[in-house]
Amino acid sequence: MTLQLVRRFGGLLLSAVAATHAAAAPPPPLEDGVTANSVTIGQSAAFSGPAADLGNEYRNGALAYFEYINGQGGVHGRRILLKSLDDGYEPSRTVTNTKKLIDEDRVFALFGYVGTPTSLAAKPYFVSGKLPFFAPFTGAEALRTPPNRYVFNVRASYEAEMQAMVQQLSRFGISRIAVFYQNDAYGQAGLDAAEKAFVKAKLKAIAYASVERNTSDVAKAVATIAKAEPQAVLMVSAYKSCAAFIRELQKAGANPQFLNLSFVGARSLAGELGEAGRGVVVAQVVPFPWNVGTAVVKEYQRVFGAYNGKQDYSFTSLEGFIGAKLFVEGLRRAGPGPKLTRESFITALESGGTIDLGGFSVSYGPDDRGGSRFVELTIITKNGAFMR
Repeated sequence: MTLQLVRRFGGLLLSAVAATHAAAAPPPPLEDGVTANSVTIGQSAAFSGPAADLGNEYRNGALAYFEYINGQGGVHGRRILLKSLDDGYEPSRTVTNTKKLIDEDRVFALFGYVGTPTSLAAKPYFVSGKLPFFAPFTGAEALRTPPNRYVFNVRASYEAEMQAMVQQLSRFGISRIAVFYQNDAYGQAGLDAAEKAFVKAKLKAIAYASVERNTSDVAKAVATIAKAEPQAVLMVSAYKSCAAFIRELQKAGANPQFLNLSFVGARSLAGELGEAGRGVVVAQVVPFPWNVGTAVVKEYQRVFGAYNGKQDYSFTSLEGFIGAKLFVEGLRRAGPGPKLTRESFITALESGGTIDLGGFSVSYGPDDRGGSRFVELTIITKNGAFMR
């Protein structure tokens, strides 16, 4: 054999060996929470205690959509699994749950956390772990400014809600406004939003009073605000404490206009108040759940009704449904197989421009995690129904 043939044969042999090694090379490792046929995400929310309706309704709306998608084969062949842990709307329990979801369950992302103090308690952990923190049930500015790469808000901000409520009051010549708030990070977020709205309307609050989180001890707050004789009260708390405050202030002989942030949980507030709720205003950050003229609402009613077995619609379950629908869109855009990573998911959403979910739009960018700007005011009417 000539030297030239030896060299040629040797080169072919090396090429064949290299090709064999390349074919046998293991595929790149998948991201935490991702397998060939599933994506697991984690949630810490209130499923017990005075704010339980918020967590349960939100989760049910999200599960309805996830199960609908799973029934169609999932996203790129992967089913979505939601692991939910109860924190009772207490930040210390949220921290424990978040550590477990990240370190032990190794979820792909965190989804649908309920509340400002609880979401802020989780922030150091999802930031250090570089996990998407998706669709939290809070409008706090602390999760919006400055923009955080891992946070994807869906709902409009508390500032947008407060602006809408104060502008409405100002339009009707109502200037004697008091503020009832929860004494924690949520209450502070609402207070900050109210103050900005007052400045814009050239108004000042005439009284402030607070309630502790997860309690309904409103006696001092009622006495303080009744004494000020307000025409309206802006409310920044959960449904049980807000209902207690409204009932007790009415018993004290006062009858101002009551206006609530969306976090209160509109249906739960109406249920707590009964006929005492007629005329109470609640800001909303999702479309009217009974308006099938909006495409996403029509889809929600069909999917949620089939999942739930009854037409038990609410603003909160619709918000969970919308959050799940957007999350699924992010998975689709991130790509199949090993292309699905946390970074590809984040990039797909923040570079996707405006995303229309069916008459409800969100948008993100590297410096924008605001999501939607939609705000609408509703009023509780007879038998706990709502009017726009």
